[in-house]
Amino acid sequence: MKALRKPAKKPAKAPVRPRVARQQSYHHGDLHDALLKAAETVLERDGLQGLTLRAAAREAGVSHAAPTHHFGDMTGLLSELAAVGFRRFGAALREAGSPQGSAHARLNAMGMAYVSFARKYPDLFMLMFRSERLDFDQPALKEAMSESNAALAAGVGAQLGETVSPGRLTLAQAAEMIRAWSLVHGFAVLLLDRRLDRFLGLAPDGDPDSLLKALLSGPPRRQA
Repeated sequence: MKALRKPAKKPAKAPVRPRVARQQSYHHGDLHDALLKAAETVLERDGLQGLTLRAAAREAGVSHAAPTHHFGDMTGLLSELAAVGFRRFGAALREAGSPQGSAHARLNAMGMAYVSFARKYPDLFMLMFRSERLDFDQPALKEAMSESNAALAAGVGAQLGETVSPGRLTLAQAAEMIRAWSLVHGFAVLLLDRRLDRFLGLAPDGDPDSLLKALLSGPPRRQA
């Protein structure tokens, strides 16, 4: 009798390797911008507490060392992201204050644009004014802030009927700029913090724009 043959052993399966996220390839300048875009996505989705260098790299699909190479540290990344915000912010103010209508109407339109920006980009807006997280000596941030300040100065100057240079303000010009800025910035922060909900509930339509327009129109006239 023929000896029974043992069944041939099946070849061992290769170990299953975990899938690794495919890294995207960028040119140097493109990667810088891609990381900023990724950082903004993380910021608006997860808040400032969720934005880290690794989170930005993961969102962009690149090595976790890439943000450090481009921005140095977290302060560098946040400062350049804030610069992106200020450039966008300044453009919105300039567009709202374009030469149409009276100077007062244009300045009010800039105030509406200010709050509209805060509502559209709430986390980016709050980051832009977080002095403890930013390096205000960073060149891109300094330049972007100067551009937005110049837009506000132009609006206030038109209201006053004189040229206003942000680097050389008279006391009256400084007071008028602070008055205009404080009003809309305070409104924006209170709105984002939901501190105006009670007042909005008392308004006829509960619309923040209606409340802001009433605020910008000044105190109600008293009857004689």
